[in-house]
Amino acid sequence: MKFAVVAAVQLPSVSDVEFEASLTELRELAKTLGYKVIRTFTQKRAGFDSVAYLGKGKLKEIRHYVGNQPDADNENGEADLPDAADGQPADHATEEIDALLIDHEISPSQARNLENEIGCEVMDRTMVILEIFHRNARSRAARAQVEIARLGYMAPRLREMAKLVGPQGRQRSGTGGRGSGESHTELDKRKLRDRIAELNQEIIAMEAERKTQRARRQESQGLNHVAIVGYTNAGKSTLMRALTGSEVLVANKLFATLDTTVRALHPETVPRILMSDTVGFIKNLPHGLVASFKSTLDEALDASLLLHVIDASDPGFERQLQVTDEVLAEIEADSVPKILVFNKIDYIGAEGSGSDDKANKANTTNAAHTAHAAHTAAQREHEAILRAKYPGCIVMSAYRREDIVALHQHIVSFFQQDLIEAELFLPWSQQQLRGNIFASCEVIGERAEVEGAYFSVRGEATLVEGLREQIESAT
Repeated sequence: MKFAVVAAVQLPSVSDVEFEASLTELRELAKTLGYKVIRTFTQKRAGFDSVAYLGKGKLKEIRHYVGNQPDADNENGEADLPDAADGQPADHATEEIDALLIDHEISPSQARNLENEIGCEVMDRTMVILEIFHRNARSRAARAQVEIARLGYMAPRLREMAKLVGPQGRQRSGTGGRGSGESHTELDKRKLRDRIAELNQEIIAMEAERKTQRARRQESQGLNHVAIVGYTNAGKSTLMRALTGSEVLVANKLFATLDTTVRALHPETVPRILMSDTVGFIKNLPHGLVASFKSTLDEALDASLLLHVIDASDPGFERQLQVTDEVLAEIEADSVPKILVFNKIDYIGAEGSGSDDKANKANTTNAAHTAHAAHTAAQREHEAILRAKYPGCIVMSAYRREDIVALHQHIVSFFQQDLIEAELFLPWSQQQLRGNIFASCEVIGERAEVEGAYFSVRGEATLVEGLREQIESAT
């Protein structure tokens, strides 16, 4: 287990609620990265310190804490917040601090100065997210995209790294360190640029291949594609698993899923409806990652319907909803039809429900029934508020079977609203096309005549007409 402390500056323009939500998010990111946050240091300032991000008094306080020295003199008198998630005491006499996590993106010089002052590794918010993406990326495309973002992040920091290694970092590559050759830093930068260019070419090739696959999929199965989008850890993968019956990774941590997964809606419909899970969004996602994961988010752009999943139990869900909408607008997917799905409604009022459930099982006290009723009433009240504020939304739990069935029907109804009913005649000599009819449309009825079979079908107008043309051309 690695231990970390978090530090952040609250600017005048940032409210207390926004500030605490961002800190909570960073602590969750740290958890995903394998760190246990044991202390949070905060400071209110008019602006970030240009030298080391934090003020001198706060730097001294953190240095004493990381160095395991008591610090009774808090020069600035700012409050320190214990990590609410871990509930660890301020004393860490037996714990060595491995990293200082900064809840903003800081410059290379600020990071270097902080490391020199504090005496441990310093990671800003962008670096934390990049490291998570680097560890969790599985597909070739995702790994290439993450590497580009990491290299882009490292490039401006090479000069500061050269300062840390001393004069040799600035030596020229000419004979004996003299001459007009490149310095080691310049050589490293050129290598980074060449590697980024190489990765971009690979991504272009992979993107062309993905577009071809999507075109084939759309040609054979129509445009019945649903993309699940939303904030990270809102329950998208759990919902994907429930709707498709697939073994999709489900984990209670941020960015558990980075690669796009495509599965058919289950039970299957005719024509088939494809579901795709996408990378989760987060506030202040590094622009390099937004750009590098554009191909992953293109699944949302190609979709006929978006399921925008929101964690209904999160007090800051409105901010998360706004972040997702902003990213969708950035990739020009805001015009795609969308259904708001408020997930995790069963988490509302869940505090203390564990002991209540035990009491219900034992059936020994009336208090358990009262608490359970209050828990249910809290859910209903919250659901009523959401439905009033967001008309047409779906409020549910991905763990309740009846909710999944209702959402499944809602999705199917969306794709059936523009279907037409028609009759197709298939001569006996063209029975090899029978499978195409059943694969592309819902067959309502079938009757046999002397010349061939008549099929009463329901399907998309373009598919029905395509089948008709295919039959006529084969006759």
